[in-house]
Amino acid sequence: MRVIDFFDRGALLHPDRAFMIAEDGATTTYRDAQTLSHKTALAMVVAGFGYRKHAAVYSPNAPGAFDALIAIYRAGGAWVPINARNAVAENAFILNQNDAEFLFYHSEFEENIKVIRKECPGVKNYVCLDREGVDAPSFASFVAGHEGAAPDFPDKADDICGIFPSGGTTGRPKGIVWTNQLFETMVAAMVAHMPPKKLPVHLCAAPMTHAAGVVGLSLMAYGATNIIMNGVQLPQLMENIEKHGVTNLFLPPTAIYVMLAHPDVRKYDYSSLEYFVYAAAPMSVDKLKEAIDVFGPVMAQCYGQAEAPMICTYLPPEAHTEALATNKAHRLASCGQPCLLTPVEIMDDDENILPPGERGEIVVRGSLVMAGYYKNKEATDEVSTSNGWHRTGDIGLKDEDGYIYIVDRKKDMIISGGFNIYPSEIEQVVWGHDAVQDCAVIGVPDDKWGEAVKAIVELKPGQTATEGEIIALCKEALGSVKAPKTVEFWCELPRSPVGKVRKKDMREKFWEGRDRAV
Repeated sequence: MRVIDFFDRGALLHPDRAFMIAEDGATTTYRDAQTLSHKTALAMVVAGFGYRKHAAVYSPNAPGAFDALIAIYRAGGAWVPINARNAVAENAFILNQNDAEFLFYHSEFEENIKVIRKECPGVKNYVCLDREGVDAPSFASFVAGHEGAAPDFPDKADDICGIFPSGGTTGRPKGIVWTNQLFETMVAAMVAHMPPKKLPVHLCAAPMTHAAGVVGLSLMAYGATNIIMNGVQLPQLMENIEKHGVTNLFLPPTAIYVMLAHPDVRKYDYSSLEYFVYAAAPMSVDKLKEAIDVFGPVMAQCYGQAEAPMICTYLPPEAHTEALATNKAHRLASCGQPCLLTPVEIMDDDENILPPGERGEIVVRGSLVMAGYYKNKEATDEVSTSNGWHRTGDIGLKDEDGYIYIVDRKKDMIISGGFNIYPSEIEQVVWGHDAVQDCAVIGVPDDKWGEAVKAIVELKPGQTATEGEIIALCKEALGSVKAPKTVEFWCELPRSPVGKVRKKDMREKFWEGRDRAV
């Protein structure tokens, strides 16, 4: 099935049910959204967009952004997600790299659009979601006058439905190719492991360009209502769970920590929740126990990555409660067991599957795995084994009962607040400071973010710099998410005999005494 087919099923079964509810209470039904998607797709076709072309939405969470996304799929296109928090230069790179031709954007990014227009000649059409833009029509005026059904297009399993950006050891994002078959597999696995017990109500507060948006898309076939919030705002998020009877919620651990620390967290009714999914980074076991106490037996963990999204392994709510009831609390540190449609194993560097208890790289295979990196066969080959397994880059082990435990990362990637951050990109910026001789960026433990970005700097002899200067430099170039939270100045960075900086030794200094190095 195509992504649009899942939406159309929801519209067929529940045409008058709310598809989206905005923060101001404005409601869009499935019938409304379906009609608008046809109008928008027709307008896009007239503008030269269509089957197998690529489009993006540059917006914070907003109903208009979801309308645009559904229209891209209605027109037969593929979605190129761009994070509203990225630096504009990175988003321009993503649009160029992944051949985006059409861009819907929110007016708050009007200044950034000026940069994108200069840097992205391949983007042929711009539409402003919430008003008339500078040299761009408003969404309303763009679709005006278009009526009827949009042209149909083939249902092919290997057609691209999305190209998700991700970093790499070079620090430059790669385009991760999702096909219709991948999306179908993901939806099937999520429904198999998290079957709705009643008509779903999904709260989308984390960025729609990441897991929260994917959860929303996956629940469309059931006529799910999506409560749209622009960020994790408290106490509004907790109020909305009670007010709307939310059944499904995804948040990264750092956002859950903020909720648990709120003085009013126990004042609200969370009894409607069926699946409170935490993922994107490891979660503190102590805080997980607290979450179960506060929100009830609804906590659920899934493990995946953009290359094999969302649900390679799953730890259901009942496994959480069983672990606590049977003196097996250590299982709360696992990410669950392999999912129905995705085999998961532990492999050594020679492609041997390891027995229970031995540490190695977590590998997965099956139709949930990406089709490859867009126009980058070399990078695709690097993560593919000779017998069809995908290398995740995560180091883990499997116990005798098949539970997977993530214990480290093979690469230098940092996960902070659920976002993937690649040190080499930050190092490039820090190296640009006149006083810096060398630097290394690593992830260090942080109670709020899981990991925090730390830059360790070696200055040139006789030179000086401050922590504030380094952080400001990175914020300007890369945005606040990727900028270091702290900076330390060392006389000399540890190096191997051949002169390579030994990041592993540096990380051990900060992670000493902890069970996990992530």
